Amino acid sequence: MNIEAMTLMELAPFAGGLLATGIIAGVLAGLLGVGGGIVIVPVLYQVFTLLGIDEAVRMHLAVGTSLGTIILTSIRSVRAHAKKGAVDWDMLKNWALPILVGVGCGTLIAAYVSGDVLTAVFATIALVVAANLAFGKESWRLGTELPGKPAQYSVAGVIGVLSALMGIGGGTFAVSFMTLYGKNPREAVATSSGLGVLIAVPAVVGFVWAGWNDPLLPPFSLGYVNLIGMALIAPLSVLAAPWGAALAHAISPKALIRAFAFFLALTSLQMFWRLFG
Repeated sequence: MNIEAMTLMELAPFAGGLLATGIIAGVLAGLLGVGGGIVIVPVLYQVFTLLGIDEAVRMHLAVGTSLGTIILTSIRSVRAHAKKGAVDWDMLKNWALPILVGVGCGTLIAAYVSGDVLTAVFATIALVVAANLAFGKESWRLGTELPGKPAQYSVAGVIGVLSALMGIGGGTFAVSFMTLYGKNPREAVATSSGLGVLIAVPAVVGFVWAGWNDPLLPPFSLGYVNLIGMALIAPLSVLAAPWGAALAHAISPKALIRAFAFFLALTSLQMFWRLFG
């Protein structure tokens, strides 16, 4: 299906799906500190598939567009958490440089690997994350306090690489790491929401550069960042992020986390089926 030839009526269901994705992504960004990308990427991938976007650029476009939406979502989310005094600003400052180095490396890798490789990376890590969310226990601990700075910096660098490759805000990994070392879950979520800004801004620049003038891209794309997707998803993500932040401080999100894990597992298996089926 050619996106340029689609009528408004044909585009309406896709626009509706993107708008719903924006709300869900925003709530999850505030509630779980995941930046929304773990939801946005697979949904965008499906939408771009239905729109007939060439498979060679489909996953790159989903990842780059997701990162674009995360900039605004993360800013709103971290501000909402900061008002409740839950953000560890010192930790964010300490992690900034290794995160940026990791993002730079991840973006360079993404620029030179195929869409199938990006899809396989996302599907593999999403399945691991889903298993951890579904079966992990809050009582699991690797320690009672965070390890020394060299270990933290190494972890932050890896988070930067993987986040850039997956189009996520880093919270998926950072929250798990912090809580395994005894950090208060709400403080971990609040702090990890700030990582999205550190990750998404340089990654978006890299994805714009990597896909510049690619003839396979759909209209209204700056490199691998689609402006239509950003315009539809970002505003509602920003609007919904404080709702998730409020929920994070008011309820136990266990049931939602497990439902989210189920969604991730199904998405991952579907991606593997497309790759190897």
